[in-house]
Amino acid sequence: MEDSQIIELYWNRSETAISQTAKKYGNYCKSIAMNILVNIEDADECVNDTYLHAWNAIPPNRPSFFRTWLGKITRNLSLDRYKKNRAQKRGGGEIELLFSELEACIPDIHNIEKEMEDLAVAQHISDFLRNSSKENRLIFLRRYFYGDSVLQIAGRFEISESKVKSSLFRTRNALKKYLMKEGVPI
Repeated sequence: MEDSQIIELYWNRSETAISQTAKKYGNYCKSIAMNILVNIEDADECVNDTYLHAWNAIPPNRPSFFRTWLGKITRNLSLDRYKKNRAQKRGGGEIELLFSELEACIPDIHNIEKEMEDLAVAQHISDFLRNSSKENRLIFLRRYFYGDSVLQIAGRFEISESKVKSSLFRTRNALKKYLMKEGVPI
């Protein structure tokens, strides 16, 4: 089924939208979640939460790049779960829990300013990657967006692990220089 058809199912509030999304993108989302969480139960929960998020976001949203949009949701949910799991290992995460409970009723006065700064940094990173070679851009995204291991990237692109490592090293250094030149505090 085409993405536009799946999105139309969401707009029509058809429950088959979720099953069609799972059928087409379930493995994709699960691989993102597993790369971050390395735990099947947590990964499955994040993927299911991705479907719920899609259900709640469409409408009013109509994502142009559905696969990427789902991947970003899965990645963010997985990173949140990872942080939560790590916080619990450091002492139960009670402070984090207290703050998360208060978030719903106390506005964050720095939230809008922070979001604007984050958007600006994201735009700089996008500009940098757009001007990088296709191979370096794909290696960087596979590592830092999808969470692939160096071994997985080497296998995917049929290159050596040392080439992946050196590409990532050079790209990180070039990105740091670029961001500093653009006035982004490092």
